[in-house]
Amino acid sequence: MTILNVAIAGSAGRMGRALLEALARTADMRLSAALEREGSPYLDRDAGELIGASCSVAITDDMDAALSGSGVLIDFTRPEGTLVHLEACRRLGVNMVIGTTGFSALQKRDIEAASADIAIVCAPNMSVGVNITLKLLEMAAGVLNEGYDVEIIEAHHRHKVDAPSGTALRMGEVVAQALGRSLPEIAVYGREGNVGERMPGTIGFSVVRGGDIVGDHTVLFAGTGECIEISHKASSRATFAEGALRAARFLAGRRRGLFDMQDVLGLRASAS
Repeated sequence: MTILNVAIAGSAGRMGRALLEALARTADMRLSAALEREGSPYLDRDAGELIGASCSVAITDDMDAALSGSGVLIDFTRPEGTLVHLEACRRLGVNMVIGTTGFSALQKRDIEAASADIAIVCAPNMSVGVNITLKLLEMAAGVLNEGYDVEIIEAHHRHKVDAPSGTALRMGEVVAQALGRSLPEIAVYGREGNVGERMPGTIGFSVVRGGDIVGDHTVLFAGTGECIEISHKASSRATFAEGALRAARFLAGRRRGLFDMQDVLGLRASAS
């Protein structure tokens, strides 16, 4: 059995620890490197200590050394840090799984450009369930394309810095595409005061931030006399970690290209 060497960026963070735990449960992957930012109090400690184990991999901020023995880097950090990691992966020929959200249009183009040299899975949500939900939304929006108002409500923990979430935006994009529109044309991100009646054909977003909510998303199709809700609720980050490992397996043997979880799960092919 071929073992895939996996590096984790932001290894001491919430998702980093979830990834360490998921890796510890796999037989076909091993932790090859654990990265943290310069000055982190976790540097030089055994990464296994973060999950109450020992793995003999010291947490480091030496990116080149960490990536030199890795086949893929999994990154759920912040856009600026992810782009630094992306450049190093591109230079060293290391594939990348990107679960970071909050990228600007320009930053997304940087990721696309890097995919000419390395293989990348970039998705705002690695959960298998969320990606099935996206397919359901595509089907629903194609049918409920007249006489239904669309609202997207998402809730996350108090520490999340971007809003709406990348998953909520992706849901909006899927619905807008099914309606033959682009999301920037029809998105409404906030309502306050005397805003007037709801404009037909728009997609509204509502954001909740509080506590330790892992991630809840609901898309509402509100018509006359009925309301259809399609929801996904995550109770643990383990679902995102398992999806990221699935994406890492998908990249094994691939040299270049930009993919998302629809590709990883075979959902794009099934829809064609």
